[in-house]
Amino acid sequence: MKNIAKEFKQFVMRGNVIDMAVGIIIGGAFTKIVNSMVADILMPPLGLLLGQVDFSNWFVVIKAGKDGARDFATMAAAQDAGATTLNLGLFLNAIISFIIVAFCIFILIKAINKLNKPAPAPAAPATKKCPFCCSDIALEATRCPHCTSEIK
Repeated sequence: MKNIAKEFKQFVMRGNVIDMAVGIIIGGAFTKIVNSMVADILMPPLGLLLGQVDFSNWFVVIKAGKDGARDFATMAAAQDAGATTLNLGLFLNAIISFIIVAFCIFILIKAINKLNKPAPAPAAPATKKCPFCCSDIALEATRCPHCTSEIK
């Protein structure tokens, strides 16, 4: 049992596990911000454009409630009455939230990759040194123009 505790401590204290834990915590907080932005900022104007004031209450009753009612003002009222609903507005909120989070992650990864971009490789040399007089000569040269030595 003591050996398992020691191995677990080593596992938890590795850098990549701690980095992953920090990433999950920040990701959870970021998801709350994005969900709020979608539900509270983006969806109300979109709902107005579609003729509905509260977009999160866009739902379809697929099975009537206990008393047989099929018309409900809100999704909560439908669920309280025992109706089965397709929650289209909530699903659309989730899709938009996912797209925003994915786009933000794409931009973040793109920025990180740009920062970690390796330095460009140096250009191939256009000249070489003459082995006899150490002058710079063209790579294609077969004879040094300075000392007239033959270059192999």
